Amino acid sequence: MDAVTRPEGRVYLVGAGPGDPDLLTVKAARLLGQADVVVYDRLVSDAVLDLVPDGVSRIFVGKSVGRHVVPQEEINRILANLALAGHRVVRLKGGDPFVFGRGGEEALFLARRGIPFEVVPGITAAVACAAYAGIPVTHRGVASGVQLVTGHCRGTTPLDLDWRTLADPSLTVVFYMGLANLGEIRERLIAAGRAPTTPVAVVADGTLARQRRLTTTLAEVEQAVVQASIGAPAILIIGEVVRLARELDWYVPASAETAELSEARAIHG
Repeated sequence: MDAVTRPEGRVYLVGAGPGDPDLLTVKAARLLGQADVVVYDRLVSDAVLDLVPDGVSRIFVGKSVGRHVVPQEEINRILANLALAGHRVVRLKGGDPFVFGRGGEEALFLARRGIPFEVVPGITAAVACAAYAGIPVTHRGVASGVQLVTGHCRGTTPLDLDWRTLADPSLTVVFYMGLANLGEIRERLIAAGRAPTTPVAVVADGTLARQRRLTTTLAEVEQAVVQASIGAPAILIIGEVVRLARELDWYVPASAETAELSEARAIHG
């Protein structure tokens, strides 16, 4: 009797984008429809997960600051074992797999064990959430470049960043995971020479129906976030381009509050 040939498994490191399922790439949507197993993160939106066909196994491996449900080493092993068992595995990661998504670590783990994998880029939060907030991260005559940095570090370790470079007024700086360290970010940027009056935007739940946008200044950002009760997930956008947000404010979140306001206007004129 001929030996049964086991199908070759493969891992697809797929960027799920910032949350709006319409921002998925065509390839990402296609792979979701063909997957045997989907291994997904905390920041993958419900709307994106709704695209996974019924009957496809789902494995949640989400992590949040200070709370790792599944350690990264275990996630690596899960991906490898599923692929070795012959499965088509979609590793679904919020935003882009290689932008603060630890996709590089997972890819290296697979590559060093000879496990086939592909990387499917996604729209990262810095670009998408800024766009949905009416903020171009670069703009001629305003910002000639953009820096994407993490505002999170391990434990109580201070942020190890090139603050002098980040203080350059010609740059837009976008912080991922920066809410917990807002005070340090504000103080270090101002100490490095960034003007306290530099405009800042905080965008929470960007691209989703519940998106919130707060605009303030660098000096006042920590207090403004507390007063507005804004929580994670959120990105911090620092730079002169934030001044364009009012003119380019095109996105109207379909939140419950907006719906109620529209209904009240319709009733009362």
